[in-house]
Amino acid sequence: MTTPSPATESTSEDDLDSALVTARRQLERAATHADVDPGVVERLKHPTRVQQVSVPLEREDGTVEVFTGYRAQHDDVRGPYKGGLRYHPEVSAEECTGLSMWMTWKCAVMDLPFGGGKGGIAVDPKSLTGEETERLTRRFAEELRDAVGPTKDVPAPDMGTDAQTMAWFMDAYSMQQGETIPGVVTGKPPVVGGSYGREEAPGRSTAIAAREAIQYYDREVSEITVAVQGFGSVGANAARLLHEWGASIVAVSDVNSALYDVDGLDVEAIPSHHEEPEAVTSFANDLDGDDSVRRLSNADLLELDVDVLIPAAVGNVITADNADAIAADIVVEGANGPTTFAADTILEERDVPVIPDILANAGGVTVSYFEWLQDINRRQWSLERVNEELEEHMLEAWDDVRAEVDAEGLTWRDAAYVVALSRIAAAKETRGLWP
Repeated sequence: MTTPSPATESTSEDDLDSALVTARRQLERAATHADVDPGVVERLKHPTRVQQVSVPLEREDGTVEVFTGYRAQHDDVRGPYKGGLRYHPEVSAEECTGLSMWMTWKCAVMDLPFGGGKGGIAVDPKSLTGEETERLTRRFAEELRDAVGPTKDVPAPDMGTDAQTMAWFMDAYSMQQGETIPGVVTGKPPVVGGSYGREEAPGRSTAIAAREAIQYYDREVSEITVAVQGFGSVGANAARLLHEWGASIVAVSDVNSALYDVDGLDVEAIPSHHEEPEAVTSFANDLDGDDSVRRLSNADLLELDVDVLIPAAVGNVITADNADAIAADIVVEGANGPTTFAADTILEERDVPVIPDILANAGGVTVSYFEWLQDINRRQWSLERVNEELEEHMLEAWDDVRAEVDAEGLTWRDAAYVVALSRIAAAKETRGLWP
């Protein structure tokens, strides 16, 4: 992921690394392993553009509040920009730029005809009523109208947004264009052009990546113990699928607490965060008195002695402070950026393989690509076809990355970035620089 740095790097410096700083370091390291023109690498350090807009909102009490929105468009050499829209108080131009770079790599490693984009509004979505969220979204769509479109830039759900948000965005855009254009966003409900399986896709791909990693290291899924930090859409779907394949899910968590049972948890009985917010904590309360189940903190879950650890909650949870204490044999990144710069180096030195986010959780953008195709052709695929196509794409990407790991002795992260960078560089060199 990054160039080697001392394991003694301070936690404060480690935690202050932004998505943009980390993304650029990843690019620089990948460039040392790939035969790429330095001019291409320099171009990829910078986004094509970053748009900042004011988004006024009339609140329920009649007052007007103005929020700031962003859309970063990193690179479109392989196709339209693609990436989520998030509603979160800490959304910033720098964060969106770094995340848009990660989307460029993710689309390239999956060999999708997209480039990277990312955006959002600096707002706490919990402070908004449903009607306020709708009005804010529709105004945001209007402010971004000239920047987005099915052949320009295709947003999707992210933190604080969902399928309904995308439906409002699509409707507002379509009303201004004078025709229904479902392909302007992905992650919509199927009734308005969304794809079956889109919401579950990041968790499904994370489970597939975990399964392939387990088999690569000559293990059997049925003999594996797994801890999953975060029981949202990604974590819950990954846990349930791995459980279905025979793995023992021994620990899961929500924002408040974690559950641990050495004999395995019944993950089908625990609602995901989407199904019931903070359901792990509620489930834990119902189990009070059951001596076989222990309550842990999220931090403790990360250090459990398990075969596979899946951080699927938020970024920067494996740091220089706890990397030496990670006891899992394999780490599979379900969240975006859960492993920091220094921690990645420590895990590499300890020979703990890390399956990177740009491969593991790429099911979301892959099924978004399927949705985009369905919208363009005005045809809807069955859930079975979506899952079959996702499996095929994931295995092809896995094989491409594995080939670099085996041939060059690279880490999984380095190998994934070499695959992505090589494809982007080839496209840039073929198209050239104009004027």
